[in-house]
Amino acid sequence: MASLVLASASPRRLELLRRIGIEPDLIAPMEIDETPRAGELPRNLAARLAGEKCAAAAKRFPECHVLAADTVVACGRRVLGKAQDAEEARRFLTLLSGRRHRVWGGISVRAPDGRRASRTVLTHVAFKRLEAREIESYLACGEWRDKAGAYGIQGRAGAFVRTITGSYPNVVGLALYEARSLLAGLGYPAP
Repeated sequence: MASLVLASASPRRLELLRRIGIEPDLIAPMEIDETPRAGELPRNLAARLAGEKCAAAAKRFPECHVLAADTVVACGRRVLGKAQDAEEARRFLTLLSGRRHRVWGGISVRAPDGRRASRTVLTHVAFKRLEAREIESYLACGEWRDKAGAYGIQGRAGAFVRTITGSYPNVVGLALYEARSLLAGLGYPAP
């Protein structure tokens, strides 16, 4: 049976893990309600969602190590999820233009013996002031789809970033140092 389950459908998380030599045996996205609770802070949302995904996967695959993660982009206390359409993506990018925002990464790991560990990682990202034509060009390329905050730092939106403080892989989708450390701490033979 599989020894590591990645409870995520994100191709970026899988690619990041492969970069450090970790190959999940099974990809098993967990469908949970990702709606923020009333008054829930972005950090707490990232931690809760990762924990719920991990718990759901652990029920299905109790004999495996399980790794789950979630990424929350926040401008102040406002959570910028995955834009539903180009208009919402335009609003998100306009809000982020010329400002600093936070990317919270929640990571949760469960071992076959039931032990759990989790971490929340913060990265600060500052965007340059975006011109309307830059936003429209980015929307037209479609890269914003299925990405928290309506941008992918690893693609064209990387040109919008003035500064980044913290973990770059966290913004892409998974803080690698922390993920590897949590797995190793719970007995997974991470390279």
